[in-house]
Amino acid sequence: MARRPRWLTRNVGTLSGVSFFQDAASELLYPIMPIFLTVVLGAPPAVVGAVEGLAEGIASLTKLAAGRLSDRYRKRPLIGLGYGLAAVGKLMIALASSWPLVLAARGVDRLGKGIRGAPRDVLLMEDADPAYRGRIFGFHRMADTLGAVVGPAVGLVLYEAFSRQIPPLLWVAVIPAVLSVLLVAAVREKRKVPAAVVRTVPERSTAGGLAASSASLGRDAPPGLPPRLRLLIAGLTVFSLVNFPDALLLLRAHDLGLSTEGVIGAYILYNVAYAALSYPAGALSDRIPRYHVYAVGLVCFAVGYLGLGLIGDPVWVFPVLIVYGGFAAATDGVGKAWVSSLAPAGLQGRAQGLFQGLTGGGILVAGIWAGLAWGDAGQVPLLVSGVAGLLLAVGLAVAGSGFSRRGERPGY
Repeated sequence: MARRPRWLTRNVGTLSGVSFFQDAASELLYPIMPIFLTVVLGAPPAVVGAVEGLAEGIASLTKLAAGRLSDRYRKRPLIGLGYGLAAVGKLMIALASSWPLVLAARGVDRLGKGIRGAPRDVLLMEDADPAYRGRIFGFHRMADTLGAVVGPAVGLVLYEAFSRQIPPLLWVAVIPAVLSVLLVAAVREKRKVPAAVVRTVPERSTAGGLAASSASLGRDAPPGLPPRLRLLIAGLTVFSLVNFPDALLLLRAHDLGLSTEGVIGAYILYNVAYAALSYPAGALSDRIPRYHVYAVGLVCFAVGYLGLGLIGDPVWVFPVLIVYGGFAAATDGVGKAWVSSLAPAGLQGRAQGLFQGLTGGGILVAGIWAGLAWGDAGQVPLLVSGVAGLLLAVGLAVAGSGFSRRGERPGY
């Protein structure tokens, strides 16, 4: 029997399974959601961007608070609540009869995502070797994205089985969402031990004794986020302003002439590439500077956006989205590992929450402006974002060392 890698802890395996089921549910819905909104419910294209952007905005605001809470309280209840709300959101989508109800459902779903993200990412590293951050986050993203392969694949088969009716698929998505919530019970968490014990009655009620106590508390208090981490989060937030929701990319694929089945198939290929490359990208980022890996991801982003903006034949959607899968693989898990490596031990949740919250807020802005500027074909926002991504990739490749801690191993 093969020996389990030492970085593959119980929590890494369990939380990867939780994410697999939840993403299978989410991504079963995701490729059909633009078509469901515009064709079935009659919403204009701008609503697609607004729904996804506002949903991400809700998640972003929640992440900012959840990150701080996860540093102070137990993380597993927050994770369970987050995945539970996501399941409720999917049930609401199945019941929706108009696009405002879908907006509310996506809000509940993303509220759950915001609550669970930071505490889950902190527990991934519990009892794990920090030298394997990239592998751990890459493996988790691989499992999560395999759900994004299985979900749309099941959806494509059932779409044909249900005589090409979208509403029945919405109910199927509820099943893996519930399984995801049940699996959270297997997650382990150590009891939180306070870093310092605060005495309510000092041993000596003298000014000197109180001053010594205050000095001790000051030493035990966790430090703030270091400048390099704040700079990194700011830089990645700027990029998120041109990274609009993938729902609009799928709408572009549909506008180019792909059928509903074609859109789902293209999305499956994108997720296959994303899943296949996530672990190798994470492992590579443990060996070389993470900004090099991230810059390659931004090049894939530029190819994806510029490609979709320039092509006229729908057959090119498939190879373009495969390359675009490299963007998510080289940035998502790598970005979280990058943030984790720069954050103090007692502020891991706050760092992940701030990073995920601010970048999610940027996606909110991107979804709104791209949806409003979409027009008939969406070429303008795609080309603008593609050029911006390429410029950022060059800038990161040249100046990325400024976002890393001096004197540490290459991947940190």
